[in-house]
Amino acid sequence: MIWLILGVLLWSLAHLFKRMAPGPRASMGNAGKGAVAVSLLVAIVLMVIGYQAAEGAFFWGRTPMTAGINNLLMLVSVYLFAAAGMKTAAARKMRHPMLGAVKVWALAHLIVNGDVPSFVLFGGLLVWAVIEVIVINKSEPEWVPPEPAPARKEIMAVVGTVVVFGVIALIHGWLGYPVFG
Repeated sequence: MIWLILGVLLWSLAHLFKRMAPGPRASMGNAGKGAVAVSLLVAIVLMVIGYQAAEGAFFWGRTPMTAGINNLLMLVSVYLFAAAGMKTAAARKMRHPMLGAVKVWALAHLIVNGDVPSFVLFGGLLVWAVIEVIVINKSEPEWVPPEPAPARKEIMAVVGTVVVFGVIALIHGWLGYPVFG
């Protein structure tokens, strides 16, 4: 469990570093981007290894109903992620669509994974995303929504969402975590 906790903490601190310590981060220049990228890669490895090895109490599991709710929330999450990159209507209404996507993703996974390692991983990343939004909003209180995107970007985001969700479902199946059924 320690590797999982360290991974979530490293992920959180690496992302918050720019906002919580702007002076030291700025003094690192471009090397700081590399250090953060390496930290995030190490964090992901720690979270994957830690989650696979972690044991803990089991409170609830996946049911057909919770799997359906999870899948619907995951479609929303993937769409919000696409909206952030493509500056669709959702990105013009939400200040942080990518962090919103993380929050929806984490909640979706908590609905179908009711064990302590899942609470640490998905709950920890949910807490990080909430804190990140608060810190960004405090450090940059002014927000200007992006310019309207062409309708084709909305269509591309929806089509991309379905395709990416399909790929995610396929990979989950290969790893032994079937998304459907």
